[in-house]
Amino acid sequence: MSDEMKSPIEYEEFDPSKAVKATVEWIRNWFSENGAGCNAVIGISGGKDSSVVAALLKEALGKERVIGVLMPNGAQSDIDMARLLVDHLGIRNYTINIKEGFDGLTEELKRVLPEVGKDTLINLPARIRMSTLYAVAQSNNGRVANTCNLSEDWVGYSTRYGDSAGDFSPCSSFTTAEIRAMGAYLGLPEVLVKKVPTDGLSGLSDEEKLGFTYDVLDRYIRTGEIHDDEVKARIDRLHKINQFKLRYMDSFVYKQEPENR
Repeated sequence: MSDEMKSPIEYEEFDPSKAVKATVEWIRNWFSENGAGCNAVIGISGGKDSSVVAALLKEALGKERVIGVLMPNGAQSDIDMARLLVDHLGIRNYTINIKEGFDGLTEELKRVLPEVGKDTLINLPARIRMSTLYAVAQSNNGRVANTCNLSEDWVGYSTRYGDSAGDFSPCSSFTTAEIRAMGAYLGLPEVLVKKVPTDGLSGLSDEEKLGFTYDVLDRYIRTGEIHDDEVKARIDRLHKINQFKLRYMDSFVYKQEPENR
């Protein structure tokens, strides 16, 4: 890995070659147990996470079994990054524009509901995209890959039943810095690995929305080190209140008490 590709944060114990090898083996084992011969279906945004997951899938399954799905909502300013990735990997891909579906559902919501919240409209495209991925998967003998990483999951920076969903999650144990290191090791184009993370929904970068950098978050997750008490409190609060996103649906278990005899 060149000096230019190194992350601002490096942990001596993290070896991207070992991480890639272990993840590829895990993917192969998962498919062997949960869909032998099935394809992997992944949403392609052109960011580092979908890029790294797609590259890992290709390594694990071969390019013939990886299907990338590009899902712009009308015009997407960075769609060329997504196309760069699928061309680089040589994987089969589909472009499915969700604009008409989003606009139609938005109009219906506004017609029926007294008020449609701003966050509702921000998160709606992510949920439509996940429905689209499952439609593609069901029509192509597929399993849907989740692309979230540990840093995002730690603070709940995902949309429940949107990008947080999927059938398997190869990279949820790796921080943002570690994902970048793996991307460099996998030989992905530098522009994809170093692309500024955005949610593609609000028009803001991840760090602008979170109020702290991934460098700070990653170091805190891995070492416990943090020098700003306010940022620490914000991270801790986000981690606590978003734990429900990492669980399957909570359900009540009713146990009937035996009658006294």
